[in-house]
Amino acid sequence: MKRFLSGLADIIFPPRCLTCDSILDNQENHALCPACFSKIKFIKSFLCTCCGIPFYGAGESDHLCGDCLTSKPAFSVARAVGRYETTFLDAIHSFKYRGKTTHGKILGKLMAEYEYPSFSISDYTLIMPVPLHPKRLRERGFNQSVILAREIAGRFPIPLDFLTLKRYMYTEPQINLGKKDRESNVRGAFKVMEPDRIKDQRIILVDDVYTTGSTVKECARVLMKSKARAVAVLTLARAV
Repeated sequence: MKRFLSGLADIIFPPRCLTCDSILDNQENHALCPACFSKIKFIKSFLCTCCGIPFYGAGESDHLCGDCLTSKPAFSVARAVGRYETTFLDAIHSFKYRGKTTHGKILGKLMAEYEYPSFSISDYTLIMPVPLHPKRLRERGFNQSVILAREIAGRFPIPLDFLTLKRYMYTEPQINLGKKDRESNVRGAFKVMEPDRIKDQRIILVDDVYTTGSTVKECARVLMKSKARAVAVLTLARAV
């Protein structure tokens, strides 16, 4: 009966591509049509072994980028599924700014299933989404990072903690700021409420987009200061 009802729903409300809204023949490629899926630029080697920024040109190998060599972040590794453009840009905007939370669940499953270079989700012991300030949460109605993190935690036997790390300082949206201003904007904005919950934990910090990394770097700094063993950053997209 369940299969019958699902099939009936597909006839009445046929599944559509997340980004172009075309009708899908099946549910493969994470609810993306072949044309939109083919536009995703997945991030593989060659990249920075720390922050995960991809390198250009042939003959490269995985190594630290200039920024990580001169100013190593508090996190040990950051990885993303693909570049923040075309398909991912459209899908994230639809999810984040137009409230299509079902899109977020599909994108979270993609994050959970992706094979990241030199990184394994199962090596970690706790999953934490980047928190929103309560005012921003009321404005948006949901935290996109929680939705993504919940899908990842649902695939792995790793606890999800969205209460211990708090954003208690309301700041200007990062999208309007340059790199240096972004760093100062989030400095001191996060706080660990109960440090014992994260002591000696290997934490995956989840967000939707890695742009300059200012937000996740500050979150990782606070978590490491509270004696986390290691912090990794996992995002759906990476701005390059």
